[in-house]
Amino acid sequence: MAAVWGRVFRRSFSAAGQLSAAAGAEEHQGARLWKILSFVVAVPGVSICMLNCYLKAQHHSHERQDFVAYEHLRIRSKPFPWGDGKHTFFHNPHTNPLPTGWEDAEEH
Repeated sequence: MAAVWGRVFRRSFSAAGQLSAAAGAEEHQGARLWKILSFVVAVPGVSICMLNCYLKAQHHSHERQDFVAYEHLRIRSKPFPWGDGKHTFFHNPHTNPLPTGWEDAEEH
């Protein structure tokens, strides 16, 4: 009786080993495909996007636009709890105007 069970287990383990070997070969082919796609599609695509950003930055105008005091923008119902209460937490005087206009325009 033990010999019969031994043959059954050996057959089932050998079949499982063959299936796992086939699955390993398929996984290897899938990994190879994604590796090739990464180098052929992804790397050139990222490079082209970086070049596009660089060229657009070269032609970008850094001149400041005229300030227009629209009523619906920069609404302040109460002052900010830091500093003088007019500046946002990450305020940049070159890109962020105050509700009354650009800070630098008063100095120049």
